[in-house]
Amino acid sequence: MNHSGVYLGLEMGSTRIKAVGIDSKHRPVVTGDYTWQSSFENGVWTYDLDEVWSGIRAAVSQMQAKDDIVGMGVSGMMHGYLAFDKDWRLLTPFRTWQNTSTGQAAEELTDLFRFNVPQRWSIAHLYQAMLNAETHVKDIAHITTLAGYVHVSLTGVNAVGIGEASGIFPIDSNTLDYDEAMLEKFDTLAKGMHCPWHIKDLLPRVLQAGDAAGFLTPEGASRLDGQLNAGIPFAPAEGDAGTGMAATNAVAARTGNVSAGTSIFAMVVLEHALKNVHPEIDVLTTPGGKPVAMVHCNNGTNDMNAWVKVLRETAALFGVEVSPGEAFTKLYQKSLEGAADAGGILVFNYLAGEGVTSFNEGRPMVIRTPGSSFTLANFLRAQLYSSMATLRIGMDLLSQENVAIDRLMGHGGLFKTPIVAQRYLAAACNVPVTCMETAGEGGPYGMALLTAFMLNKKNGETLESYLADSVFADAESSTLAPEAPDVQGFNSFLEYYKRGLAVERSAVENL
Repeated sequence: MNHSGVYLGLEMGSTRIKAVGIDSKHRPVVTGDYTWQSSFENGVWTYDLDEVWSGIRAAVSQMQAKDDIVGMGVSGMMHGYLAFDKDWRLLTPFRTWQNTSTGQAAEELTDLFRFNVPQRWSIAHLYQAMLNAETHVKDIAHITTLAGYVHVSLTGVNAVGIGEASGIFPIDSNTLDYDEAMLEKFDTLAKGMHCPWHIKDLLPRVLQAGDAAGFLTPEGASRLDGQLNAGIPFAPAEGDAGTGMAATNAVAARTGNVSAGTSIFAMVVLEHALKNVHPEIDVLTTPGGKPVAMVHCNNGTNDMNAWVKVLRETAALFGVEVSPGEAFTKLYQKSLEGAADAGGILVFNYLAGEGVTSFNEGRPMVIRTPGSSFTLANFLRAQLYSSMATLRIGMDLLSQENVAIDRLMGHGGLFKTPIVAQRYLAAACNVPVTCMETAGEGGPYGMALLTAFMLNKKNGETLESYLADSVFADAESSTLAPEAPDVQGFNSFLEYYKRGLAVERSAVENL
C-alpha cells in the first residue's frame, strides 16, 4: 500500500538538528534545521535536553506542508548515556559519544565479552558509572540514547531500531536482539556489585527496519507545540550510522559507505562475523540487522580546513576574496596535478587523538625531506591522502579477515568537489567508489527513507530490495574504479606514512 504524503526524518546531529521531508517518489521536498553545539561541563561533554526540544521545534517550524506528514522517524548521534529513573527523570547529565572517560570499562567489557566494546558505547558508560560507584546507578530504570529518548517522549514506546541498539549493547545478528550470553555475563558483574536490576530491563526493546514503532501521542504533540498532529505513525528510531547506510543504499552484504568530513568513517556490511576481536573496528548492524564493520577515524578534513583558511587569507593580501566553496574546489582540483605518491610530502592531519593508530592526542604536521618535490599540487595531494590514510590502515584489518567489498558509496563534504576525493578513495581502498546526488541530505534523509519503507513495504520485502528497486533504481550517480598508478602511488604514500607515525608520536610526547 502506497501512502502518499510527506515522510519526515528528524536527526539530532552533533552540530545541527535537521528535519527532512520526502515525497512518495523519495525526493526531499521540505527541510528545516537548528544549529547547536555540545558544552563541556564538570568534565563531561553534554547537551541540554531542553535545547533538544527547542531545537526540534525550531527545525519543524521551518517546514511547509506539516499537515501532509503521513509518517516520521527520529535519528541521532549514536551511543552516549542517558540514564532515567522509573518515572523517566534524568539521573545525571547526558554524556555524549565524545567523552573518553570510560577506558577501564571498555577494556574490561571487551575482555569479558570477547567482543570489541568502544568507549563511546552506552554499556561502557553504564559500567564505568558502576566502577566509579556513582550514586545514581541504584536508581536506574532506563538507559537509552538521544534518539531513543526523543522517540519514547513522542510515542511512549521505549524501543529503538537494531542499528541504534547495536551501539548500546552487542547484538546477535541471528536472533536480531541483544546477545543473551553477554547479557548474562553483564548481570553476573552487576550482581557482584550489588546492583538491584537486570541489564535487559534497563535497555530499550530492539526493532527492525519496517516494524511499526508507535504513534505521535497527544503528549508528544504538545512537546512540539502542536505543530504536528497526534496519531502520526513512527518508524523505529535509528542512529546516524544506520541512516547514513540507508541514505547511500549501502545496506546489502559486500557494500559499504564512507562518510568523510571533519571526521571520516567507513561502514562495511559483512557476509559473516569477524573471526577476531579488533579494538580498531566496531561491529554494529544495518537497520535490518546485518552485521557491519565500522572503521572510525577522528581526523578527516579538519587540518585541510585550517590550511584552506590560511590560503584564503594569503589571497586576501593581494586583494582577492575567495569564497570557501571556490577555494576548496580549486585546491582539490589542483591536487590532481600532483605526483601519484604526493612527491615525498608527508602530512599528519591529527588535530585529535586517533584510536586506529593508538594516539590519545594529535599534532598536525607537514614533513618533507631535502629531496621532496614541494609543490602546491603535491602538498594538497598529501593533505587529501592523509585524510584517508588512517582509514586505510583500519580497512586493511578487514582485508586480513577476508571481508569482500564490491563497492563503496562516498558521501560528506570531502566529496562535494566531483571526482577528486572519489578517485583518491578508490585508490586508497582499491574498490570502486560511487557518489550519488541524493545522499546530500544524509541522516535525516535516510530516516525519512526508513519511514517510507515501514509504510510502503510489500509482504516479505527487505530493506535492501526496497532501496535498490523503489528508491535508487534511477538515482543519478557516478562510479570511479581504482586506477593502477593511483593505487601504487597511494600505497607508497601509506608506507611512508606508517614509518612517519614514529615522528608523530615523538611530537605528541615532546610538544
